[in-house]
Amino acid sequence: MLNIQNNSDTAIIVVHEIYGRNQHMNYICQSLSEKKFDVICPNLLKQEVPFDYSQEDIAYRNFMENIGFDYATEKIKRLVLDTKDNYQKIFIVGFSVGATVAWLCSEEESLNGIVGYYGSRIRNYMEINPLCPTMLFFPQKEPSFNVDELMVSLEEKKIEIHKCNGQHGFSDPFSPNYHAASAKAAFNKMADFFQKYES
Repeated sequence: MLNIQNNSDTAIIVVHEIYGRNQHMNYICQSLSEKKFDVICPNLLKQEVPFDYSQEDIAYRNFMENIGFDYATEKIKRLVLDTKDNYQKIFIVGFSVGATVAWLCSEEESLNGIVGYYGSRIRNYMEINPLCPTMLFFPQKEPSFNVDELMVSLEEKKIEIHKCNGQHGFSDPFSPNYHAASAKAAFNKMADFFQKYES
């Protein structure tokens, strides 16, 4: 588990994509720590080495068959409970499957907010009604579903939603889908969100 301490009253739990805790997750954790938050990024994979982007199909199959949303969500919920006494505020930010995990944790009373980047599987859990402030980022298009239709459905839940230029993975500087302007704008919105709700 990556754990960056700044003696902050606020902890941010980062939930990784299917690939594991890779360069992108380390980059996000470091960027958040520079905002003076404590940052925790558990490894949900049952292996130490992350998958390479060229192994997308293998990584996806591994997540769905060997980990799954139930296990990942329970692990993150336990982490929230285990750390809540050490902090005044706890937030989760998740990416792709990690965003769906964050969404599935959003009804936990110990949480002060969640942020999700391109959580395409959120569409399978529309019964969830977040109890904490929630902000979601989606790309212009997703290959497996209609982004605009999902956003319309989610707007009924009174959460903050942004559609960003680029594709799935736009925030990842190590991905061919990286969109620098969207990544910067989204990160700044996320940092403002955390700072707003930590006070």
